[in-house]
Amino acid sequence: MSTPVDRILFQLKTRGPAETLALANALGISRQATLQHLERLVAEGLVQHVDERRGVGRPRRTWSLTPAAQARFPDTHAQLTLEMLDAVRAEFGEDGVERLIARREAVTAAAYATALSGVSSLELRVSRLAALRSAEGYMAEWSRDGEVFTLVENHCPICAAAAACQGFCRAELEVFRDVLGPDVSVERTDHILAGARRCAYRIAAA
Repeated sequence: MSTPVDRILFQLKTRGPAETLALANALGISRQATLQHLERLVAEGLVQHVDERRGVGRPRRTWSLTPAAQARFPDTHAQLTLEMLDAVRAEFGEDGVERLIARREAVTAAAYATALSGVSSLELRVSRLAALRSAEGYMAEWSRDGEVFTLVENHCPICAAAAACQGFCRAELEVFRDVLGPDVSVERTDHILAGARRCAYRIAAA
């Protein structure tokens, strides 16, 4: 069972910066208990806060994760992946890296297409895609606003590889477009590598 500390980290990871009371309500524990856990996380260098004055009264304190906290959400085989990319680049040049990414893209697209086969509605396809991505460690979720869907990935388990070669991000976007169909528009609106806390995609019928 996850501890309150783990739940606070997960809440800040998936929902972004939050005030003490909002965290307490989300966790179902007292404000004082939440504050004690937050102070412990600050001491461990995992959480930070900013105080903002809004009118009269005390400043409002907002909590967020530090860069060090990202280590609690593992980057799958990061070092091994980077070493393999370096080896491929050294042996076959950038063209070899691009072929590797294209191969991974094709395999992923085929697996997703199989999982989504027979799913006709866009809503169900987005839901199924989010479930697939969550199973791979992307902490994915989706929402709907009228005819527009948003797919959010709160974590990137291949972030080190993507930072070293952004072809992975380009391929990811193409996979989504392939499996959701030619009648669907997919646009990336938030990007972890661009400084956002998450990757997000706007999905709608073209």
